[in-house]
Amino acid sequence: MIYGRNVILEAIKAGRAIDKILVQAGESEGSIKKIIGEAKKRGIIVQEVEKQKLDGLSNFEKHQGAVAYVAAHEYCTIDDMLADANAKKEDAFLVILENIQDPHNLGAIIRTAHNAGAHGIIISKHRAVGLTPTVAKASAGALEYMKVAKVTNISQTIEKLKSAGVWVACADMDGEVIFKENLRGPIAIVIGAEGEGISKNVKNKCDFVISIPMFGKVTSLNASVAASILSYEIVRQRNY
Repeated sequence: MIYGRNVILEAIKAGRAIDKILVQAGESEGSIKKIIGEAKKRGIIVQEVEKQKLDGLSNFEKHQGAVAYVAAHEYCTIDDMLADANAKKEDAFLVILENIQDPHNLGAIIRTAHNAGAHGIIISKHRAVGLTPTVAKASAGALEYMKVAKVTNISQTIEKLKSAGVWVACADMDGEVIFKENLRGPIAIVIGAEGEGISKNVKNKCDFVISIPMFGKVTSLNASVAASILSYEIVRQRNY
């Protein structure tokens, strides 16, 4: 189940298998009208219900008057991501997240990674949030276009990427400032959990360590903010 107007509209456009869409009674203008129109084109059932039903289905999250019953978002493989980069004749650009637990952070990272041209996001199978409706909503529809793989062992995944010719950079406070490092070529950046950072074992597997310069008294950034800065430094170096 997913909710939120933009998320549902993008899911329809992306061809997700949707069984039924529930819209709030009395809401028929703006983006709701677009959802109803696109749904009818594709033969998707649209049903009007009271707001209380939508509140219950979305656990009182901000559903914006629309909830859709869909199949769970499919995870892909790392090979799928590398194949996508190869098909586009681009150097692979991946984001690895270790134990990210906040769904809003994950959704924001997916949104940023998609717009920065990343070929995929790799998340931990354990002690981490998966692709929940909250993540989908926080991604503002970007999840529909972003490949996400869930892996059991981040360290083994890094080894696999390195064997495929991908350089792996770990984001940590004691690393070289990102503006001084060469981030061109096939690369994966590793970002740790909000409170714990990156584990020692994962850090040791990485090719090099990078950092974001800090000048304030609070020497840390939200994981999604860090991902944005790192991703767009890669964009800058590759394109400008």
